[in-house]
Amino acid sequence: MSDVSQTVGIEQTPQTPLPAGYPHTKGAQAENLKFAFWLYLASEVVIFATMIATFIVFRLHNPEVVKQVHEAANILLVTANTFLLLTSSWAMVMGLRAIQRNDQSGLIKWFSFMAVLGTIFVLLQYVEYQELAHLGIAIYNQGNQFDGFGMRFYAPTAFHGVHVIVGVLWGLWIINNARKGAYSSSNYAGVEAFGLYWHFVDVVWVILFTFLYLV
Repeated sequence: MSDVSQTVGIEQTPQTPLPAGYPHTKGAQAENLKFAFWLYLASEVVIFATMIATFIVFRLHNPEVVKQVHEAANILLVTANTFLLLTSSWAMVMGLRAIQRNDQSGLIKWFSFMAVLGTIFVLLQYVEYQELAHLGIAIYNQGNQFDGFGMRFYAPTAFHGVHVIVGVLWGLWIINNARKGAYSSSNYAGVEAFGLYWHFVDVVWVILFTFLYLV
């Protein structure tokens, strides 16, 4: 065959090898997925950091307003809610460990617990908003002692609440997939990506809790 090719002037080219680092394995694809997700989380960090910085500037210029809110707010409720969210992060880790051991039922059990805790967190946050509204702390206050505080408080906390809701829905989707046998000890990149997201949600809340309620 090579003699015939040379005779008719056809140049034979060897098969081009795949470049180094090409995602031809599930492991490489999982790493690429995590890297892309880290980039997404970095953009979210910028948004939350801007909101927190805006609140800090307001606090520096209006310390008495923030002090009045701290005295009126139900810190015990917020502290309990923080504990629930941190516990949900632990439940997520347990679910991830379960699927790494090829335990589908363990993943479903722990993620169900995590979803329940996340749902309770959102419901209690709504209760907190109702209490704050009763105190006169609204998104736009005109003329009362809390003027300017509402928007700078509700924007980051509500934005975080949306992230919790998205996380709960995502967790339920993973549970549904797990019931269909979609994950295993060699295929859990989607669960791991969710873990990064849920840890991010928890860390952001700890920062919000510190700056908005304690400092």
